[in-house]
Amino acid sequence: MENLSLIDTFSEFKELKNINRETLMHVLADVFKGLLQKKYESSDNFDIIINIDKGDLEIWHNRTIVEDKDFVDPNTQISLSDAKKIEEDYEIGEEVSKEVKLEDFGRRAILSLRQNLTTRILELEKDNLFAKYKERVGEIITGEVYQIWKKEILVLDDEGNELLLPKTEQIPSDYFRKGDAIRAVVAKVEMKNNTPIIVLSRTAPEFLERLFELEVPEIYDGLITIKKIVRQAGERAKVAVESYDDRIDPVGACVGVKGTRIHGIVRELRNENIDVINFTNNLQLFISRALSPATITHIKINEEKKRAEVFLDPEEVSKAIGKGGMNIKLASQLVGYELDVFRNIEESEDVEDVVIDEFSDEIDEWVLNALKAIGCDTAKSVLQLTKEELVERTDLEEETVEEILQILRSEFE
Repeated sequence: MENLSLIDTFSEFKELKNINRETLMHVLADVFKGLLQKKYESSDNFDIIINIDKGDLEIWHNRTIVEDKDFVDPNTQISLSDAKKIEEDYEIGEEVSKEVKLEDFGRRAILSLRQNLTTRILELEKDNLFAKYKERVGEIITGEVYQIWKKEILVLDDEGNELLLPKTEQIPSDYFRKGDAIRAVVAKVEMKNNTPIIVLSRTAPEFLERLFELEVPEIYDGLITIKKIVRQAGERAKVAVESYDDRIDPVGACVGVKGTRIHGIVRELRNENIDVINFTNNLQLFISRALSPATITHIKINEEKKRAEVFLDPEEVSKAIGKGGMNIKLASQLVGYELDVFRNIEESEDVEDVVIDEFSDEIDEWVLNALKAIGCDTAKSVLQLTKEELVERTDLEEETVEEILQILRSEFE
């Protein structure tokens, strides 16, 4: 029974995912040699034959025939009289091979062998899995969602290896169910308690880069290079691209006809807005492109402090800053400079304008709302209109308008 159990153990190993046949054979032979070494003090004169596919094992003990008077080592020698009992034709100097049965080693030795064999093979599989994925860091992989926990998702690759996708590496709007196909990039591989931990990511810039390589043949072929990617997963991303062939428009190639190429990427990233920007070594032009869709009037760069002052018309400021400051934050990361945004003021104005909300302690809120309703959201925009125009357009009392004008004028005196 122990013999059968042992054979079952190593015949199962032919199904292992991360160990090649040659390595497996070497480990199995090595373990059996250790057993022979213990029993016979040497394994040199033994042949071990293993058939992994059939789960067969044969061990043959080879001994040289010597004269009965010269017989001293039962491990390497056999006396002529004993040899002739096996076969009459044997002569001195010939080799006699006898099969060694597993049961000859004893039950305890076989149990120990089985445990040792299982431990060695599993350790080898872990090491090979670690080495395999260590080389694949930064590569995109496709797996299947196997189990969903609060803080992470367990993913199985096409060979059944276990991979982890932590909540922190998922796009905020990601939603998966068991059995769903999932794409992610291998973020890191580490050993914990002698077990390889393979961590995936869908928020890393490398994931977006690999998706572009899959969708845009020119990037995969090296005709277009991605210089840098910055992203806020699920919200917005900025990708700087450059072409080494003047005949290829890198932005157009990445977007595709009617957005066909980029649409697939956007869907995979849960409708993340992607700005593809033409890279340039001209810093002023690069900053201007990075702040798209805002239109910049001029830029002052401080190379020592790695800061840039960006000047825009008032109506462009909100575009440059973006929702929650997202656009300017990503643009800063892309160009590597801290960007400060300033509104342009007319040359005749020597005093900065003030938003009318700043006067809420002197002017009632409903009055301020009436002014904003006609597009007057700053003090100077109100002062540019006459008293009669304000009365007519806001439906405010003439006395109220006079009071407003007096308060606003006093701000600039």
